[in-house]
Amino acid sequence: MEILKLIGAIMVLMGSISLLLAVIGLLRMPDVYNRVQTGTKASTLGAIMAFIGVILYKNDGWEDGNWIGRGIILVIFILLTNPVSSHVLMRAAYFMKVPLSKDTKIDKLKEDIDNNVIKEPENE
Repeated sequence: MEILKLIGAIMVLMGSISLLLAVIGLLRMPDVYNRVQTGTKASTLGAIMAFIGVILYKNDGWEDGNWIGRGIILVIFILLTNPVSSHVLMRAAYFMKVPLSKDTKIDKLKEDIDNNVIKEPENE
């Protein structure tokens, strides 16, 4: 059991480092689209690693199954909601005409709108 606690503590530490890198990425990225992407990827990985670490650290055998079940539910929830919410945020920012970074060379969404692959939402 001490090995599981050690592995759990290391996973929590790695998750915390990933979350720290997400914060640094948020400060360094040039526009909202890169910031959302950086924050989503790193926070998803960091949170999942931290929850898995807590599951391993708090697991005292199968008699205490509450931590395992709660942790698995949280990991699944994060995996399902983080990518969807970041996509919705970036799409809303794009259609609100938040400018891209001056370093951005390719705008595939604009190409899809111009080619009528994607319909731009109507303003109400």
